[in-house]
Amino acid sequence: MNLMTTALATTKYDLALAGPVGSLDAYIHAVGSIAVLSKEDEQALSRKFRDEEDLEAARELVMAHLRFVVYIAKGYTGYGLPLNDLIQEGNVGLMKAVKRFDPDYGVRLVSFAVHWIRAEIHEFVLRNWRIVKVATTKAQRKLFFNLRKAKKSLAWLSHDETHAVAKDLGVCPAEVTEMERRLTARDAVFDPVPDANDDDRFFTPAAYLRSPNADPAVLCEKVDWHDDATTRMKEALTTLDERSRHILETRWLAEKKQTLHQLADHYGVSAERIRQIEGSAIKKLQKVMEV
Repeated sequence: MNLMTTALATTKYDLALAGPVGSLDAYIHAVGSIAVLSKEDEQALSRKFRDEEDLEAARELVMAHLRFVVYIAKGYTGYGLPLNDLIQEGNVGLMKAVKRFDPDYGVRLVSFAVHWIRAEIHEFVLRNWRIVKVATTKAQRKLFFNLRKAKKSLAWLSHDETHAVAKDLGVCPAEVTEMERRLTARDAVFDPVPDANDDDRFFTPAAYLRSPNADPAVLCEKVDWHDDATTRMKEALTTLDERSRHILETRWLAEKKQTLHQLADHYGVSAERIRQIEGSAIKKLQKVMEV
């Protein structure tokens, strides 16, 4: 795709020369003013790109077919996604088609590119139309797009309509019903959007879902337990001799903890002896704090 990426960058430059492209309408007008290639010119450019990797030929092929991408992308505006994003994804499909197009088959590039353009747009729709994926298998994806076309209104399909759609698409009625349920569902926004009014803010889940850590009684109990445990720990440490207390504090309570060997060097004993003192001091603390 490196060659095609370069070709697309050149295409964007040419569109800028054709007119202002700061808005979608200006872009659509710019690509619509580009002349359509004749079959002979298209064949010549395709062979030049295939055989010589001529980027200028690829640029001309892409430029001449951008209008078809816009036309195809407009058919997917019903999914609530920005048209400019749909066009952009379709352009990626067009580049893939130009790269793989074989002029020796004798078909027009637009006929070959439709598949690649739609495939990229389909992937984009399925990735972005819903937070939870509505179609994960090839069969579900086919059902997803075809069911939207088959529905003539916003009403649920009747029993007969469900069976008719299932027969046309080669799936069972249960799959049609499940996909229809997924299509009619909508994602809920957890937090209110920044420009939401006060009334809308009270209807978002964030306004009424209970937090497991928001119970004042539980929070008070945790704070009291922590304070009590800290006080009893400090009192229990005073019952230890100075060496035992120092070993526990440096081994467990200090920010920069010391190892058994460091304490052994400090007291001039073995590391095993430090471990024994530590274990004995911990048992004594446990007994004092249990009282």
